[in-house]
Formats: sequence, C-alpha cells, structure tokens
Amino acid sequence: MSTAQVQKATTIAVPLSVGAAAAVALGVYGRVHDPAGVAINIAGFSSFQSVKTWLATLAAVLGLVQVASAYALYHGRPQVAPLHRWSGRAAVAVTLPVVAHCLYALGFQYGEPRVLIHSLLGCFFYGAFVAKMLTLSRTDTPKWLLPVVGGALFTALIGLWLTSALWFFTTFGVIR
Repeated sequence: MSTAQVQKATTIAVPLSVGAAAAVALGVYGRVHDPAGVAINIAGFSSFQSVKTWLATLAAVLGLVQVASAYALYHGRPQVAPLHRWSGRAAVAVTLPVVAHCLYALGFQYGEPRVLIHSLLGCFFYGAFVAKMLTLSRTDTPKWLLPVVGGALFTALIGLWLTSALWFFTTFGVIR
C-alpha cells in the first residue's frame, strides 16, 4: 500500500474510529453506572418524559431542516449555510438534556426490544455526531464521507424519535 493510500484510508478511519469509540464509551457508561432514576424536571411539563418527548420532536424537526439545507448546499445554494450550521447546533443542543437524563437517570437498558434499540441508537447518534464533527474539520476527506456520516446521524435521530417520542405520543397522548 502506498503512502497516499494509507493517508487516504486514515482520513476515513480516524473520524469513524473516534466516533465508534465515543458510542461504545457512552454505552459502557450507561450500562455500568447505577441509574439514579431521577432527573430535573422543567416547569410547564407534567413529567420529564414529556420534556424529553418534546425536545426529541424539536430535534427531529431541526434534523429535517438539516437534511433540506444540506441538499441545498450540495446543489449550489451557499446562502443556506448559516441555516444549516445553526439548525445543527440547535438540534444537538436540545438533545443534551435528553441524553443527560437517559444516561444519568435510566442508563443503558435492554429489557425490551424497543428500549434496547433506543439505547443502541442513542449511543450511535452521539458516535455519528463525533464522526461528523471530525469529518467537518478535515479538508482531506473524500467528498462522499460527510453526507454518509450526516445521513447516519439523521437516521439515528429519526430512529430515536420513533422509539421514544412516537411511542410516548401513541401510548400517553400528545397532551399529558
């Protein structure tokens, strides 16, 4: 293998490996620490489950903005770049209280399939986020890597929404 091939492989392997390590670390932490069962509630909501549900819904909507603005960027519309950056920042920001609650209060659970899938997707989401941020900061990555990692991030977010917010809405209703 030539030096150029090794360097090209490294530009792909490093962000993906660090992202995978972040996902595994979150899963291990969530599994080995004793879940507190308690989290901070936010005024105006009946439970932290409601808060998590609505924050996850907001993150999913912002994720859709991310996909639409990424599509526009790749098709020569640089004026949407600020929308893309800020909707991404906001999407991740609204997931932080959710992940803090999930990891601290609940931990990594696997008692039923929906919960196991949700736990795996949560770890994968933040691993994909780390990989995307590392891919963004490099100028030598292949052009296809960023959309693939971004697509994985969006897919994980929608999977998380389906296994949490949609489940909550169909089980308890939209207003609780």
